[in-house]
Amino acid sequence: MRRFLLAGVVVALVAAAPASAQTVPSSMASLGDSITRATDVCCWYGDHPAQSWSTGGGVLDGIRSHYERLRALDPAIAGRNYNDARAGARMRDAPAQAQAAVAQGAGYVTILMGANDVCRTSRSAMTSAADFRTQFTQTMDILATGLPAGSHVFVSSIPNVYRLWQVLHVNPVARLVWAAAGICQSLLAETNTEADRQAVLAREVELNGALADVCAQYTMCRFDGGAIFDYPFASDQVSRLDYFHPNLAGQSVLASVTWQHSWWGGA
Repeated sequence: MRRFLLAGVVVALVAAAPASAQTVPSSMASLGDSITRATDVCCWYGDHPAQSWSTGGGVLDGIRSHYERLRALDPAIAGRNYNDARAGARMRDAPAQAQAAVAQGAGYVTILMGANDVCRTSRSAMTSAADFRTQFTQTMDILATGLPAGSHVFVSSIPNVYRLWQVLHVNPVARLVWAAAGICQSLLAETNTEADRQAVLAREVELNGALADVCAQYTMCRFDGGAIFDYPFASDQVSRLDYFHPNLAGQSVLASVTWQHSWWGGA
C-alpha cells in the first residue's frame, strides 16, 4: 500500500509541475513578416534576424528573445532557432512557412502575421477576414499534423497599426517617409479621413478575432489574448529608418510582452 501511495505522490507532482520543467523544446521556428525579421530595427536598412523578438540570438542588443529565454532554461536548443519569416509576407504565405518549420522539426513555433494583410496600397486591397481565417486554418493544420508530438505554437495578435498613426502623424518626417516609401497607405495616406482609418482598424480587429478563434481549436496553440494589439507602444519604440517597424526597444518590448503570454511565461 505504501508503494502505491508513493507512486501516486510522484504522479501528482509531475502533473503539477510547470510547463517550463517538462516541455522546454530543443528547437524552434518563427513564422511571420518583416516584424519578425527585425527589418530596419537599427542602424541600417534591411533585415536583422539576430534582433528578432522570437528567434533572435544577438548579443548586447537589449532584447531577450523567446529563443534566448528558452536557451536559459535548457541549452539543448542552442543553434536550433530557425527564422522562417519573410519581409512582406501575408497570411497567404504562412502555409509555406509552416511547411518549412515542419521540415525543421521545430518543437516550438511562434506566429506573428497579419500587419501586411491590413497595410496595403488601398483599403480595397486588404485581406478579407474570411480569406485570412481560411489561410490561418491551413497553416495550423500543417503544423498540427506535421510537427513532432508535444510541440507548441504561440500566436501573437497583430500590433495596432492605428496607434502607429496616432503616435507619429504629428511628426512631419514620419509623414514624409510614409508617403515617399508608400508605407501602409490603406491607413497612413495623407488623404485618408478618420472614417477611412477606422475602417482599417475594424478589419484588423476582425483578423485578430480570427487568430483567436482558430488558435482555440488546437490544444497545441496559445494566443496572446490581444496583448500585443493592446500594448500602448510609444514613438521611441519605432524605427527612425522607416517610422513603421519596431526598433531595438520595440523588439525588446515585443519579446517581453509575448513571452508573458507564452507557454513558459512563468519561467
